[in-house]
Amino acid sequence: MTRASLEKQPHDVAAMFDRTARRYDLVNDLLSLGQDRLWRKITAEVVDAGPGELVLDLAAGTGTSSVSFTELGARAVACDFSLGMLRTGVERQGAGGPVDFIAGDGLRLPFADDSFDVVTVSFGLRNMRDTVAALREMFRVARPGGRLVICEFSRPTIKSFDLVYSQYLVQMLPRVARLASSNPESYEYLAESIRDWPDQPALARLVGEAGWRRVAWRNLSLGIVALHRGVKPPTGR
Repeated sequence: MTRASLEKQPHDVAAMFDRTARRYDLVNDLLSLGQDRLWRKITAEVVDAGPGELVLDLAAGTGTSSVSFTELGARAVACDFSLGMLRTGVERQGAGGPVDFIAGDGLRLPFADDSFDVVTVSFGLRNMRDTVAALREMFRVARPGGRLVICEFSRPTIKSFDLVYSQYLVQMLPRVARLASSNPESYEYLAESIRDWPDQPALARLVGEAGWRRVAWRNLSLGIVALHRGVKPPTGR
């Protein structure tokens, strides 16, 4: 897959994930050897949304992560640009569930300024064409004092492991995806996008450029994934 494939227009990426929706969570569980469950659990702990709080879960897909943000009494909005993913999430949850599903583009969010106590995105920031613009949109819709939590693939912190992991991305991940997924193209895209993604300090700088303060990160699974956090200043500026 060429670099041009990483420059897809939003509707191209949405269509790609529409075709993946039915088996998306199952294949992710397989490809991560179950680590995705741990990553979701830790992300929910860091989000720490309590009663009365409203969480925006961007690139939420089928809403698997969104539900975990409601366990302490918060409400959640699952926002994604893939209608196929959202439909699958609505079908799984059924009527009267704790999550609202809303279609939206991360670069033009359909929400008013200062709306959410927490804005979070898990494994979706890479798919947004302009990272800083997306982070600024998240900043816009967060309330003053609101929190940002990003769970995203990153760079392993041990060089020898980084080499092994890079080989996995190049060789094994696409092969497993071809066997398990109804749309293996999306996982070839995944491998390419991970290799091109900024490392932990570089992403932290981008978060700061978007206006967030008290930016920090935490490595998970030897740096395969990193949790980046930030806070919107109480003044909103």
